[in-house]
Amino acid sequence: MSSTAHFPDSGNFQHQSNEFLTWLAGKPGVKINPKIQIADLRSHAAGRGVVAQSDLDEGEELFTIPRAHVLSVQNSNLKNLLSQNLEDLGPWLSLMVVMIYEYLQGEQSAWASYFRVLPRNFDTLMFWSASELEELQGSAIVEKIGKQGAEESILESIAPIVRANPALFPPIDGVASYDGDAGTQALLNLAHTMGSLIMAYAFDIEKSEDEEAEREGEDGYLTDEEEEQSSKGMVPLADLLNADADRNNARLFQEEEGLIMKAIKPIKAGEEIFNDYGEIPRSDLLRRYGYVTDNYAQYDVVELSLDQICQAAGLGRANIESQPPLQFLEDLELLDDGYAIPRPSSPEDPLTDILPDELLLLLKTLSLPSDQLEKQRSKNKPPKPSFGDAEAAIFAKALQLNQAQYATTIAQDQELLAQLSQLEASGPVEGSVRRKKMAIQVRLGEKEILYNLSFMLAHQFGTAVQSNPLKRAANGDSDEAQRNKAPRT
Repeated sequence: MSSTAHFPDSGNFQHQSNEFLTWLAGKPGVKINPKIQIADLRSHAAGRGVVAQSDLDEGEELFTIPRAHVLSVQNSNLKNLLSQNLEDLGPWLSLMVVMIYEYLQGEQSAWASYFRVLPRNFDTLMFWSASELEELQGSAIVEKIGKQGAEESILESIAPIVRANPALFPPIDGVASYDGDAGTQALLNLAHTMGSLIMAYAFDIEKSEDEEAEREGEDGYLTDEEEEQSSKGMVPLADLLNADADRNNARLFQEEEGLIMKAIKPIKAGEEIFNDYGEIPRSDLLRRYGYVTDNYAQYDVVELSLDQICQAAGLGRANIESQPPLQFLEDLELLDDGYAIPRPSSPEDPLTDILPDELLLLLKTLSLPSDQLEKQRSKNKPPKPSFGDAEAAIFAKALQLNQAQYATTIAQDQELLAQLSQLEASGPVEGSVRRKKMAIQVRLGEKEILYNLSFMLAHQFGTAVQSNPLKRAANGDSDEAQRNKAPRT
């Protein structure tokens, strides 16, 4: 599914694909339409993919994978070898433990053929260096990587299991055990690899009717927590489909007998078969899957933090306890840490159609005089959101604060992107070049949104964002010239 997962260049590439298909096709209940095949798409920077060998009709089944052949906690022998219940770890960590176990079994694992077609190296943000992450400049996506939190969870929940069961988890990378600094780092590296595979490839697996019946309590119902805990699983072959927002032509359907990939439109012979990740911005595409494509630019967002909005309103940094408007919204469970604003489809769209309701409510609440705020608090009801001059002024200042986080202008990013694209066209490039290009694509998309929001503010309210650093070209173009070159919406 990830277009920038790195595969070996050896002649074993197609052999491993063929071996994987033979292994999978031999499983009871697995059905693979002979009209499809795994293709080597490395020349298109897409690793493996699935293509149609013959024309496929809309609704035609491409393959069926019974639930018993999904790599999951339920289907791994590890659950029978440990004294503790792995599912107590939650869907993410439990599957991570299982995948670490199966990977370390090597050829002894029932999933060995599957692991051979999965990537080992990734361009997901978890693996970027500090200097590479700096290229993302002011993007909120950097705060969502969560590497430190992930490592704390691994060391707290997974490391004790691994260290207590050396026969099940043999050490790798030349370490004697997973103790000590070297062993801990080896375990973290392995866990990050498995976690990245889960993030990029795993599916949320709905329970079958029989499994739901087993989970029901004595009173015949599930707790809210149990209902929310859907398991995760790796679905062989389904995860080899690359994704494309525009060319999506297949979808995975979870049915009682198994997971069935079907064509959702006619597919011609020779065409690649694409799944879809849904409407996610390119920043999340990069964070989760390690690649960027312009097909997802339409879903880009820019995020204003609560701190930025509070500073724009003259409150300083967000301090909920000491600031009545924030405490009021917090008590009503209507306060967020950040607010994602999508790319406007047209500069003529009213801002109220674009800004999320939660942000409109925050701006309105921050604009209320103290007596009106107290009146709303007495009624324990939020004010009706509106967007007038007072709200527009706070919003304009928040945009300015956000823009100030970016070190380059739109024009400079466009020039850098053109240079890197030219470099790519001349031949293979280093991973650092590829990562820099993707970072520029992400931050440029966010700057375009900020520019367009500023333009809309000025057009609809006459409220200009002062000293807009994004619209100043590197060569000193005038503001008027820059307006004539406004980014696309």
